[in-house]
Amino acid sequence: MKNQYILALDQGTTSSRAILFNHEGRACEIAQEEYTQSFPQAGWVEQDPQVILSSQMRVMQAVLKEVSVSDVLALGITNQRETVIVWERDSGQPIYPAVSWQDRRTAEYCQKLKEEGIEKMVKAKTGLRLDPYFSGTKLSWILDNISGARERAEKGELCFGTVDTWLLWNLSAKKVFATDSSNASRTLLYNIHEERWDTQLLALFRIPLSMLPEVRETSDDYDETSEGIPIRALVGDQQAALFGQSCFQAGMAKNTYGTGCFLLMQTGTVAVRSQYNLLTTIAWKINGEVSYALEGSVFTAGSALIWLRDGFGIISEAMECEELALQAADNGGLTFVPAFSGLGAPYWSDEVRGAFLGMTAGIDKRHVCRATIEAIALQCHDLVECMEADSGIELRELRVDGGLTQSSLLMEIQANLLQRPIVKPSEHEVTALGAAYLAGLHVGFWQSQDEISQAWQVKQRIESSEAKNEKLVSQWKRAIEKLVD
Repeated sequence: MKNQYILALDQGTTSSRAILFNHEGRACEIAQEEYTQSFPQAGWVEQDPQVILSSQMRVMQAVLKEVSVSDVLALGITNQRETVIVWERDSGQPIYPAVSWQDRRTAEYCQKLKEEGIEKMVKAKTGLRLDPYFSGTKLSWILDNISGARERAEKGELCFGTVDTWLLWNLSAKKVFATDSSNASRTLLYNIHEERWDTQLLALFRIPLSMLPEVRETSDDYDETSEGIPIRALVGDQQAALFGQSCFQAGMAKNTYGTGCFLLMQTGTVAVRSQYNLLTTIAWKINGEVSYALEGSVFTAGSALIWLRDGFGIISEAMECEELALQAADNGGLTFVPAFSGLGAPYWSDEVRGAFLGMTAGIDKRHVCRATIEAIALQCHDLVECMEADSGIELRELRVDGGLTQSSLLMEIQANLLQRPIVKPSEHEVTALGAAYLAGLHVGFWQSQDEISQAWQVKQRIESSEAKNEKLVSQWKRAIEKLVD
């Protein structure tokens, strides 16, 4: 296997990437291409489906030029989740731009359904909340607002897919119209307990079953590319990162620190129903067995540092935030709640907006920077507390990835708040690696999850260096109470 590889396509919110992994799980070749989003109205976020496709094809071809295609044994696709694309079945042309997972245009519609008492039923079936974040209401909006779309959908002329389905359909020369369980579980249309598109939910959103893709296992035979590379895995990006971090046992968890934070805890074959406003989602389905996860999202993390730079103007580059924060012994009594677009789990409040509390004349930019870094860690601390309470499992360690893990101060604060080790892996491309592992397992490149676990290596382990700062936690909770009804 020395010169053999698994190819991962990592289609993200602002870039398309292709990575070749060897048998040791190391990235050997990487190509990336960024693309732009559009913001036609406040709260609307759109992408061009053809740009998504063409950029992904170009980076795939770029890495394949570096090796013999015959040495690429399989391909796995991981993707931005919840983003909606609708296209014509015959021509393959999208009828509207891709509506991003970030898009909030259906907020009023979701609120109306909540007021009608619909959310309890939706959550029981899907593990999700009635929120614009998920695909179902966005798909319904397209069908309502594009002339003739509902009639065409009823006639079987239109296809709906999340980004994985769109890429697969095109890579397979329009032969395979499918998705996997992990992506289907993010649509508001899929019953995660019965493993099927739910007729009651389809009726609620007025979506014909004929426009939905077949739901398959995460590792499966998904045809092949024009180069003859077998497509053997589809998986949503956060579930891919969970797999790439080798979180195969119930109670193992990973947190991705990026623009936002996504914390997932593996719960095994049990779909834990959250009492603390977390999401229950399918992690993956392999060999007939579904693994579930609890998920919590922090909407604002790295984007808060960008705001300090571009909006507030108190730093010139993101990493300067840590340098200033280290110059302050503490936050000076300042708490920052960075709710620029509301609060995610466990609060789920669209109305709350960002706020500084405890501002005095003695506060300067050092305290602001420290409070911003603390806010990221405190939001994640909330999620871990809820996950442990929901699952009844005490977290042994938190495996982490994402750009913000470069902040030593953030990782130290997180370890102290959790009183658990924070563990960084040696291979930082864990999302793409998860897709590669899932594809490679299906073709025997890796024999088992145990083999993958043994290959997973620690780059750095950050232990808690002091007792939990209960004052900081209580300060945070008081601030949240003031802002959340």
